[in-house]
Amino acid sequence: MLNSLVGYLLLALLLIGCSIGTPAAPADMGDDQDIAGSVGKSKPDELVIMSHDSFAISEEVLAEFEKTNNVRIVLLPAGDAGAALNQAILSKQDPLADLFFGLDNTFMSRALAEGIFEEYESPLLAEVPEGLILDQTYHLTPVDYGDVCLNYDRLWFEERAIELPDSLLDLTLPEYKNLLVVENPATSSPGLAFLLATIVEFGTDGNYTYLDYWAALRENGVMVVDGWEAAYYGYFSAVSDGSRPLVVSYASSPTAEIVFANPPIDEPPSGSITEPGTCFRQVEFVGISKGTSQRQNAEKFIDFMIGKVFQEDIPLNMFVFPVNQNAILPKVFIDWASVPEELGTIDPDIIDAKREEWIQSWTEVVLR
Repeated sequence: MLNSLVGYLLLALLLIGCSIGTPAAPADMGDDQDIAGSVGKSKPDELVIMSHDSFAISEEVLAEFEKTNNVRIVLLPAGDAGAALNQAILSKQDPLADLFFGLDNTFMSRALAEGIFEEYESPLLAEVPEGLILDQTYHLTPVDYGDVCLNYDRLWFEERAIELPDSLLDLTLPEYKNLLVVENPATSSPGLAFLLATIVEFGTDGNYTYLDYWAALRENGVMVVDGWEAAYYGYFSAVSDGSRPLVVSYASSPTAEIVFANPPIDEPPSGSITEPGTCFRQVEFVGISKGTSQRQNAEKFIDFMIGKVFQEDIPLNMFVFPVNQNAILPKVFIDWASVPEELGTIDPDIIDAKREEWIQSWTEVVLR
């Protein structure tokens, strides 16, 4: 995914103390440092993982894999998911990494068409619901998922006794004028996911299409910014001095507000609207780079990523859901991360074929 994901994720990223091209500290160099008396393990292999900037996992979890497999993990953040994928494609003749994490279903078909990943069917996929295994060729393995939805400022709506919108169409009504901030689908992963949600809901042909809807939103004062962080922390009134009480974010965003609150709070300042037809699911994948010299270790790391230890570490680091159905969610996630009951879908091949056309048409209507 889930593709480019987010500010609190960036905060979480700081916890693992990595920067572009900076290797994670080896879990245990042990006997390797005592050259004269070394009779134990050999020098660790190096496994490079390229990802979007929002990849975050606990240091001790990575250290467990390193120690168990005598592997040194190198994290290579490379911008948002789209930018990172472009780098992977441009360097496919001489891959920069052994694994790529963070590609989501909005870019999946493009990556598969470029042939940059090797096939691997992990035995742990037996613990993943079939609905999340979108690549039946097994070049991409699902790791997590998150639902892009509308989030609202609880206090703002309570104080004004204004009903929450319960459909996308409601956002075009006068009572919601100048209340919504969204992300540009050309530069933002959640922005693209929300655009796709409107395409699922209104379609591309007929008397009232997604472009008609966006024209109505424009007339009703929708604000468009480049990315999630600018929308959420710059204009969303629940967590900033901004004036917009509605924002495109994730149904799990309120959990992050609880976790990072200082001083602690009992209830998040925002909530999520998950009515049918309002959300779009992002699934994030990991793939083995074609031509890697670390094929065996790459397979082990994919198995590790969808195993319980890694999966149970995902919610409070990346604030999305694990794909392993046996992973136990933390209580705060159960309490405050919403799950839509109904989700529209678009085939990844159709997204790949139409994405640029849809974005260009949106730009002409909304940003003209």
